[in-house]
Amino acid sequence: MLQPIRISQSMPRKRIAVSQKRQITIPIDFYNAIGVGSEVECFVRDNALVIRPVREESGAFDEEILADLISQGFAGAALLAKFKETRKQIRPAVELLLGEAALAADGNTPGASYADVFGTGEDA
Repeated sequence: MLQPIRISQSMPRKRIAVSQKRQITIPIDFYNAIGVGSEVECFVRDNALVIRPVREESGAFDEEILADLISQGFAGAALLAKFKETRKQIRPAVELLLGEAALAADGNTPGASYADVFGTGEDA
């Protein structure tokens, strides 16, 4: 879930050059202050580019993934390999869903009826 942006009055603003390849260098004070790891996410909000560290929600679906894979008969090294593969698919799937939700919220996609989503019940 996205956390609210907190603007620190003690951290001075800095002007950053943008290279011809559209690259920037994050000043070390900012980098350390927000705890950047190996990955950041960026998005536009109120005509501003927001860059913030990615905080992985480790374990959010782990139990469900493991239960499903065990029920499919995976065990040992095969279970571990399939678990890692499946876990990597969660973030792209959630991002896709969020993108679709944003389009729907903006009225840029056709809506779906209850029957479209859940069926009519006649197939059960």
